[in-house]
Amino acid sequence: MQPIFAPYPQSRFRRTRRTAALRALTQENTLTVGDLIWPVFIRDGGGPDQPIASMPGVARLSLDRVVEVAAEAADLGIPAICLFPYIDPALKTPDCHEAWNPENLANRAIRAIKAQVPGIAVMTDVALDPYNAYGHDGLVVDGVILNDETVAALVKMTLAQAEAGADILGPSDMMDGRIGAMRLALEGAGHKDVAILSYAAKYASAFYGPFRDAVGASGALKGDKKTYQMNPANSDEALRLVARDLAEGADMVMVKPGMPYLDICRRVKDAFGAPTYAYQVSGEYAMIRGAALNGWIDGEKAMLESLMAFKRAGCDGILTYFAPEVARLLRTP
Repeated sequence: MQPIFAPYPQSRFRRTRRTAALRALTQENTLTVGDLIWPVFIRDGGGPDQPIASMPGVARLSLDRVVEVAAEAADLGIPAICLFPYIDPALKTPDCHEAWNPENLANRAIRAIKAQVPGIAVMTDVALDPYNAYGHDGLVVDGVILNDETVAALVKMTLAQAEAGADILGPSDMMDGRIGAMRLALEGAGHKDVAILSYAAKYASAFYGPFRDAVGASGALKGDKKTYQMNPANSDEALRLVARDLAEGADMVMVKPGMPYLDICRRVKDAFGAPTYAYQVSGEYAMIRGAALNGWIDGEKAMLESLMAFKRAGCDGILTYFAPEVARLLRTP
């Protein structure tokens, strides 16, 4: 249906922008605390938080601290946190066996959070890069990232995280066929209620650098990830990937990175109507925070505007390091 507008001056768009009350009444999209997933970095040991230089305001947290942060998130109304482990380099191996160790850092964190803050949803990362001696999301042999062998490893990782009590599994590896294999394994092991939020359209992006610092993968990475992450020039391919992952049993899908790919978010939501999420990745966060710290932009306004862009593009939720700050602002009368 084509919109019908009276000609000027009968139609004046500024009438509904004149006051805050009129702007509120005609606002098309709304950002709420319920739209937020808070990604957090965890580490072994105690002591103070470890600041991440390339992500000002973000730190690696010990297990006791991540439980406190989960409680904080629940108090703020944030529905979910997502765990990313910083692994002792001695545990990084070519076969990545620490990834499915029931007592690894991520699985201990899941159990600790669910024991103390049962109401919050815990999301995990299903990928081998934190555990990989080569820094890749998949198993590497002679410089080649193996697909099917990696999927078998991811299934073991999936089951270990489900056993630990994870609510949402986030496969971020971009291997072909991993969603179907994970879903079948979960059903077969009695974990029928565990949700999969698939990183269905994850691009080989330059915006991940600070994240790799945060999880200790920057120094380990050999080569790049272009043989399994998407070409930034492609958009139709993203729709085929989302269709495949939904058909294989994904409950929700994600576009990553977020802001440079808002067109993909919109196309995915329009094409499938499935729960659609975006990740405001570390590079996006660092640009906004860094510019704000230098006084070049209004950080608070830029943060809120950037998150509203995801809602306008059709996203049902956003993974963002700004989550607690945004939640406090949204709760302020």
